[in-house]
Amino acid sequence: MTRKNNLLLIGVIALALGFTSCTSPQKLVDSGDYDTAIQLAARRLAGQKNKKAKLVLALEEGFAKATERDMRLAERLRRQGEPENWVQINDIYRRVRNRQERVAPLLPLISKEGIKANFQFVKVDELEYESRQKAADYLYARAANWMEDARRGDKQAARRAYEELDKIDQYFKDYKDKNRLKQTAHDLGTTNILVRLENNSRALMPATLEREIRRISVRDLNSFWQAYYTEKAQGIDFDYEVVMSINGLEVGPNVIKEREFEEAKEIEDGFDYVLDKKGNVMKDSLGNDIKVPRKVFIRAQVFETYQTKVASISGRLEFYDLETRELVDTRPLAADAVFENYASTFRGDKRALQPETLKRIGNRPLPFPTDEALLLTAAERLKPVIKDHIAGTRRLI
Repeated sequence: MTRKNNLLLIGVIALALGFTSCTSPQKLVDSGDYDTAIQLAARRLAGQKNKKAKLVLALEEGFAKATERDMRLAERLRRQGEPENWVQINDIYRRVRNRQERVAPLLPLISKEGIKANFQFVKVDELEYESRQKAADYLYARAANWMEDARRGDKQAARRAYEELDKIDQYFKDYKDKNRLKQTAHDLGTTNILVRLENNSRALMPATLEREIRRISVRDLNSFWQAYYTEKAQGIDFDYEVVMSINGLEVGPNVIKEREFEEAKEIEDGFDYVLDKKGNVMKDSLGNDIKVPRKVFIRAQVFETYQTKVASISGRLEFYDLETRELVDTRPLAADAVFENYASTFRGDKRALQPETLKRIGNRPLPFPTDEALLLTAAERLKPVIKDHIAGTRRLI
């Protein structure tokens, strides 16, 4: 979180605290915000020995009006007879119960002036359980309807069924065969993607190279509703196929280039005394000998051997919808592996060498990597490119 966001959050909290500190519970009751009034009054009354009458009366009034409002609304929703109402009805009964549990620890509630608050509690436990059962029944029935379409291959229906079944957890952890049905809905709603390799180049792909490309890890691409595989699995029906189509496997020749060149520079190498016409050393105004830097021009002859070899893998990533057999998306693939080595020696003054040349002095020629080894290096560089491209196709699923 940035400093600006932190300051904004602090400001919001301060504003909220300021609002509650200067707002009276009675004003909140008068405005119809009963539950905020109850929370504020209960917090101010908790632990107080001499309780203020205005807080006691505000809590009593807010509690009575909130209970009346909620019970009236619940009754109206029950009379409508709509199954979907049971979710809201249960929310209401839970709110009534939570409100009563908030007030109960304060009882008996008597102000310092002797005013005793009167709270009419509702026997809400049976009502809450009944509505919880019927809310779960309603959600289960909705899920069952979605499951009919899910079993006919509608993945979105399977996901909706899962969502409805998941909501039942807030009512019952164990309800009928909910957990088994959730697993079935998840299986039916999951998009399965097969990632496979095709060698469409004119070159024979080495077995080790093919294994290396096939070993690309796609498990970390999985999400809740998407599963990636690199091999066909028993019992899995695939919805999409990602084809790594390799169209080019090229390895260049072993190239050796030799050259000889000179590097030179002028440097200071000691100093010379300045002499007068008589050959005596001249003095400055302080009596010190006058000296001038001695400039010398130095050279070094460099003998350099440069080795290089390049391997390239190219192709395309093709994304197919297996139901329609349509090409959904395609992206280019390319990766290179370059071997290069400089081996240098010199003759002359080492101080004449440039820093870059100096780094190469003493290196020796190396054996060239095999074609297969260089292609394997290119494959390693290609794998993250493939994964990034596959991840970019998630929006198509």
